[in-house]
Amino acid sequence: MSTDLFIRRPVLTTLLMLAILLFGVMGFRLLPVSDLPNIDFPTIQVSAALPGASPETMAAAVATPLEKQFTTIAGIDSMTSSSALGLTQITIQFSLDRNIDAAAQDVQAMIAKSAPLLPPSMPTPPTYQKVNPADQPVLYLALSSPTLPLYVVDEYAQTNLAQRISTVTGVAQVQVFGSQKYAVRVQLDPRALTTRGIGIDEVQEALARSNVNLPTGTIYGSHQMFNVMATGQLQDAAAFRPLIVAYRNGSPVRLEELGRVVDSVQTDKVASWYNDERAVILAIQRQPGTNSVEVVDAIRALLPRFRQELPASVNLNVLYDRSVAIRESVHDVEFTLALAIALVVLVIFLFLRNVSATIIPSLAVPLSIVGTFAVMYLLGYTIDLISLMALTLCVGFVVDDAVVMLENIVRHMEEGKSRVEAALTGAKEIGFTILSMTLSLAAVFIPVLFMGGVVGRLLHEFAVVITAAVLVSGFVSLTLTPMACSRFLKPPASSHGRLFMASERFFEGMLRTYDESLQWTLRHRRFTMAVMLLTFVLTAVLFKIIPMGFIPTEDTGQIFAFTEASQDISFDAMKEKQRVAAAIVLQQPYIDQIMSSIGASTINVVPNTGRIFMRLKPRDQRPSADQIIADLRPKLAAIPGFRVYPQNLPTIRIGGSLTKALYQYTLQSTDLQELYRWAPILFDKMRTLPGFQDVNTDLQIMSPQVTVDIDRDRASAVGVSAEQIENALYSAYGSRQVSTIYTSTNQYWVILELDPRYQRDPNELSLLYVRAQSGKLVPLNSVAKLTPTIGPLTITHLGQLPSVTISFNLVPGVSLSQAVTEMGKVQRDLRMPASINGSFQGTAQAFAASLAGQGVLLLVTVAVIYLVLGILYESFIHPLTILSGLPSAGVGALLTLMLFRTELNIYGFVGIIMLVGIVKKNAIMMIDFALEAERKGATPADAIYKGCLLRFRPIMMTTMAALLGTLPIALGIGAGADARRALGLAVVGGLLVSQLLTLYITPVLYIYMAGAQKALSGFRGRVSGGVPRRAPAS
Repeated sequence: MSTDLFIRRPVLTTLLMLAILLFGVMGFRLLPVSDLPNIDFPTIQVSAALPGASPETMAAAVATPLEKQFTTIAGIDSMTSSSALGLTQITIQFSLDRNIDAAAQDVQAMIAKSAPLLPPSMPTPPTYQKVNPADQPVLYLALSSPTLPLYVVDEYAQTNLAQRISTVTGVAQVQVFGSQKYAVRVQLDPRALTTRGIGIDEVQEALARSNVNLPTGTIYGSHQMFNVMATGQLQDAAAFRPLIVAYRNGSPVRLEELGRVVDSVQTDKVASWYNDERAVILAIQRQPGTNSVEVVDAIRALLPRFRQELPASVNLNVLYDRSVAIRESVHDVEFTLALAIALVVLVIFLFLRNVSATIIPSLAVPLSIVGTFAVMYLLGYTIDLISLMALTLCVGFVVDDAVVMLENIVRHMEEGKSRVEAALTGAKEIGFTILSMTLSLAAVFIPVLFMGGVVGRLLHEFAVVITAAVLVSGFVSLTLTPMACSRFLKPPASSHGRLFMASERFFEGMLRTYDESLQWTLRHRRFTMAVMLLTFVLTAVLFKIIPMGFIPTEDTGQIFAFTEASQDISFDAMKEKQRVAAAIVLQQPYIDQIMSSIGASTINVVPNTGRIFMRLKPRDQRPSADQIIADLRPKLAAIPGFRVYPQNLPTIRIGGSLTKALYQYTLQSTDLQELYRWAPILFDKMRTLPGFQDVNTDLQIMSPQVTVDIDRDRASAVGVSAEQIENALYSAYGSRQVSTIYTSTNQYWVILELDPRYQRDPNELSLLYVRAQSGKLVPLNSVAKLTPTIGPLTITHLGQLPSVTISFNLVPGVSLSQAVTEMGKVQRDLRMPASINGSFQGTAQAFAASLAGQGVLLLVTVAVIYLVLGILYESFIHPLTILSGLPSAGVGALLTLMLFRTELNIYGFVGIIMLVGIVKKNAIMMIDFALEAERKGATPADAIYKGCLLRFRPIMMTTMAALLGTLPIALGIGAGADARRALGLAVVGGLLVSQLLTLYITPVLYIYMAGAQKALSGFRGRVSGGVPRRAPAS
């Protein structure tokens, strides 16, 4: 690129920069704020309910037919299902390139197609939501009242709030924890039924006949029209009590004589609390791919209106707002960005000691960053942690090109040239060097753009943002910087103050030290080459032994915990233990508010488990979330017969299941008995592994059951069918919906069951009677045998096959790579049969996949840089010389991570890729000068020697700028900074070591490669030996 045009036409150059600034500012104002780029897998959750059905029935009659239909949909990445008492949940995760709206249409079509295959007694067809159940809600709202019944509070929560929130753009679903929707419960006394000779089926039919809401027609008169309205619809329990069920001995038998009729709730085996107060909790989940902050802001705007519409006795509290943590993290990264800019400008000033000379290259920083905002807006990106982290890293090296340009122009001015002449000569001389540095650094991220999966989606934005900033900075350095130098750069002063002279002596002392050490190195070339080979070997060894992680967790001000009790626990006992655990949590000084919930529902299908969500106090008032979890563990473990699994949930949750721990290992088999035999063996083995904690399993097959074994011959003899028996059991114990109450705003169930007093003991089944064909009532125990057995509490499938998932967390200091290696050893040692397939799922599966591709990605990155440099230099040899510093950078990065006991995670690996682009800049500056000197007749040894000395100061300036620009990230400043610390440590450590070694390795290798170049070109002469002539003082 010719810079003469921009130097000679300052107005053109100035207006171009103003255009970059204008469009960048406009882009920044329009950019939305988010926590992360859109990396969500399109996920759809299908829910189906059949109250009272066993897990086996739900798995066989509901889950399996639906799964068979869903497998015909294209683009499914994984499909899991969980079936428990009366509930089935199927989670379908699609590939990243699948459109979620199109996938939802396919799912809806398959649900409709499977309708004939599902049980006809299902009260409602299966429903679906465009939501990932593994995602955490973006907003929790709690509604409670000290005076009103919970079903009244629930009416406000679900009808007034949840339905309107669901219409907000980006909301996937509003989960209701502790739903207390109103219902009329008819609770029969089996003794009263027997005494009056009434079967439970008669009560069911009477309720269905007596509560109706049917069309009744219109009367058209000659002058007037009349709508006909009948009072067949009943509204509450009081209206149902006097219903006549039957006549006995000429007298009516009313419903209230057969048991209790009460105003109750639809699901009475669920409960939730806000702190220690019973409440209804609304958890709002966003759709995959939508912006969390925008969704929360839209809901927040509705809250003042909601509070106005609610009665004064109903309290509406915001339990947790995800956007607060996102904004705090973004604000802290913005502060880190500002700090990095200040440090870089300080470095420039310390080296140049000239205000005008400092301002000129410093202009490249804001212009590069602001110009990148325009690119981000055009590409649909957001201001998030990834893009801001990329911009923070850019600060250290977008100024490099401008510094190199400025330093070269200053050198020409020191030789006595005018500002314009120095700018024209210096820019022309150094233009190719800057172009090489810019294009080769941008090329580093080309391979990242071809990465697939969630890691590729996460890093795409990072790569594009950095590339855009680098290209803008290169353009600014080739246009604005030389133009500004030609107009505003002050010539060197004839005299300087004491501070300037002292610093000048310091820099000259550094140069002399480097000169002497460089001469020694050039005399001992074999030793230097041995050091370079050692860095190669050491880099490979360190890559093998360093602990590796995936996506680190961040402290977002929340802790989530699963609770679990024995498989035979009752609802009342589970409620008591949950309250004990919640009380322990509330006693902790760092907990601000909590939500606690238990019971089987569409949110939580297993009845012996619960959830506790904890909102922590502000970060400056407490220790880290991980430390709070460590303090809670022993206190919660003291609750007998109760297990609590607290988690600091990761920002990115991969997979479609929210499990009791972060990592999952799943066994699958078509042989159910083999699966259930080997899963506990693996579970027991994993509990003994060092470094594993919170090991748990979803295998729950020891739930007490009562098997009603029908004597079909005897039943047939007395005129009772199996269908009658199962219908009677369902009406007695299945919370059967037998009628519906319709109102203007909602519909409510009428539920039939036995009085809870007769549902506590399996022996009470003998009180149940079934009506025979003859009209007589036959006791159930006369046609069936009641046998206590055990069975599953939940049945899970993965890809249609029965599965068992074992979840685990890792002890602090144990990396995911170590866990993967350990699990491989365990699987080999156990020698499970071939019919059982074991694999990681979720985050652990994505980590294993990324681990396999990291080495290839790094090699491809180096290869791309080689190709770009080879094209730019028209040489096969010089790119190798330029890349000679890479092993030393790898050694520095890995050693620094190990020194600070930080695992090599995704961010750390990105830092190493960054080093590939940064480190080679030093070599480019030295080699460009050496090549020019060779063309003027210098020997390779003399040329590279002079190049090293003349480029020493700009090399030191650019390296220090990159170091201090990255230092705030390495220090871990701000909320969530610990997760990004690996990136900063890798870059800082790599720069420090590579800076030291490349200043010596590159010139030695250049001399050797110059000899190889001549040999390839047909020259037989040998490389000039000995020590090069000392460069004249400059």
